[in-house]
Amino acid sequence: MKLRPLQDRILVQRVEEETTTKGGIIIPDTAKEKPAEGKVNAVGNGKIGDDGKRVALEIKVGDRILFGKYSGTEVKIEGEEYLIMREDDVLGVIE
Repeated sequence: MKLRPLQDRILVQRVEEETTTKGGIIIPDTAKEKPAEGKVNAVGNGKIGDDGKRVALEIKVGDRILFGKYSGTEVKIEGEEYLIMREDDVLGVIE
């Protein structure tokens, strides 16, 4: 199944964090926070500005991004968990 977000929304899959620290300590699932880093899987066509013209998104498919802790809406597609969020919720692109 394919999902194409509308307007200025993007589809993000969270990037899993390390389960052990540099010192070798294993972090249990209950102590881990959800990562605020993800990979963009799909983007919308862009937002329509006040002048009626479509403004393209700066974020592209494949970008690694940082986002706020409570950003986006969680959805489950074919057993995989994703986030759908607006481009405004993105804090930065990791290069």
